[in-house]
This record gives sequence, C-alpha cells and structure tokens, in this order.
Amino acid sequence: MRAARFHEYGGVENLVIEEAPHPHPRPGEIRVRVTAASVNPIDWKLRAGTLHQLTPLELPAIPGRDAAGVVDEIGDGVQGVGIGDRVFGLGGVTGATAELVVLSAWAHAPETWNDEQAAGAGLAAVTAMGGLNALGSLAGRTLLVEGAAGGVGGAAVEIAVAEGATVIGTASERNHEFLTSLGAVPTTYGPGLAQRLSVLAPRGVDIALDTAASGSLEDLVAITGNPTRVVTVADHAGGQRLGTHVVNAENNSTLLSVAAELGRQGRYTPRIEQAYPLERIADAHAHAERGRTRGKIVICI
Repeated sequence: MRAARFHEYGGVENLVIEEAPHPHPRPGEIRVRVTAASVNPIDWKLRAGTLHQLTPLELPAIPGRDAAGVVDEIGDGVQGVGIGDRVFGLGGVTGATAELVVLSAWAHAPETWNDEQAAGAGLAAVTAMGGLNALGSLAGRTLLVEGAAGGVGGAAVEIAVAEGATVIGTASERNHEFLTSLGAVPTTYGPGLAQRLSVLAPRGVDIALDTAASGSLEDLVAITGNPTRVVTVADHAGGQRLGTHVVNAENNSTLLSVAAELGRQGRYTPRIEQAYPLERIADAHAHAERGRTRGKIVICI
C-alpha cells in the first residue's frame, strides 16, 4: 500500500510517500480503506521527535491517528459493522495516513458528512466530549471554551451548544465570525479576559474547557471560582499543579457514535480549513505546525 512515512525524527522534509506493508486487524479491530485522514498536533510532534521520551516509535512510522474510509477487513469478535460500511475512527498513535489503516474505535459516518469531515471528526470529537463529560451536565450552564476555533475547540462548542449550554469561545478576532457560526459568543483571549467576560456573562461563567494550553489555566480557575469547574485537554502539567480536571483522548466507540448521531441531526459538523493530497503531506504538516488552524487539516488519500 502507499503510505506517508518518516524513517527518522525531524522536519517535514523527512516525510516520504512509499510502499509499506499491509496492516491486518487483530481481534476487536477493523481495517479500513482510507479516503481521508486528519492531521493533529500529536502527529507532527511525534514526527519531530519532541515526544520521543514519552512515546517512542518504531521507525519507519506512518503519521496519523484518525481516518475515515470503507471497511475491507474485520477482526475476530467484531459485531455491528460489515465489509463496505463507511466509518470514521481511531487507531494507534500512528498509522492513519496510508491507503489502509487498522482502527480500534469507530462509528458509522453520517451521510451528512463528506469524507474530509468524517476524517476530521475522530480525535477532535472524543477529546472534546471527554473534556465536556468531566464537567457534568451542560444544560443551562455557561461554558467558556479557550481556543474555540481549533479542531477540538470547535467540536466542543457545537457539542456543548447541542447539549443546551451557553458557550463563550476565545479566539483571535479573525475567527470571531467563525465562532458565531458554530453557536458561540466570541471574545478574544489574553489579558483582560475576566473583564470582557463580566460584560458577556454578567451572571458569571460556570465551567471552562481549555483546549489551547496558552497559559490561561490560573485565569480560568479564578473566573469559574473552583479548579473542579475547569478541564484541560492540553496543559496536563498546569492542570495537575492547579487541581483541575485533566483529560486524555481515548479510543472510545461510544463517544464516536454520539458524535455521529449529532452529525446526522445536523448539530455537529467537523469544520475543515484545508484538505491536501497525500503527496503534499509535508505541506499539511508545515501548515499544522504554524498553529492558529481554524478547524481541521486533512489528507485525502
């Protein structure tokens, strides 16, 4: 199969398109013929080697954790999915940016999403939903999402709005119209946030979700009044120091199914900033590394 791989840690110039061995599913897994895969921050961080001590890779490695496509092989014990079904989901920390990928968590992709949208949903949705679930019931509460224009932040906004929350999202001014389209009340991040929120939410902010790791956790604790009302999915060290909830993404088929159902209802649509062909994966990674991405970057296979 054709795949993007890197044979050593380093810059985007180490990414090559070449033939790689076909993967096969183990019990409880499925193999998918990939139509599109997403690019997440962990992908370029793993490729660059910055996470080598925490997550060493067997090289050469194929970047990518989540993808969408059509099921073409099913492992023992798998039920509820058949050959030819269109799905999206998550595999290991690597392996997705290829013609074939093995997934350990998946859901049927809603017809309301195209292939690029389905590819962008997996990791963003489970990360956002894991963070939101740690905050308890959202209905009738005011939620602040820090970094609301990114892949995880945007998913969190739409899902929280669907669950009945009033959402305020932080982003640069160029993304304020985008946040409004997601259903959030936009504001800028950085100094003076508490004062701006006092105008936007005169009754206060009940809970906060940090998706940006911008150093704002202390402010979020002060704004909500209690570290247990704050979740971070991005600043693990800061969250542990301050006593907030710290949530890691999990390969969770139940969360993916909930996201898919919201997609079918038109209440969650993954937003794609740009799609690249496989041959331009280096450009896609360079785009992701620059940050400030609005929604998701995906690779079309």
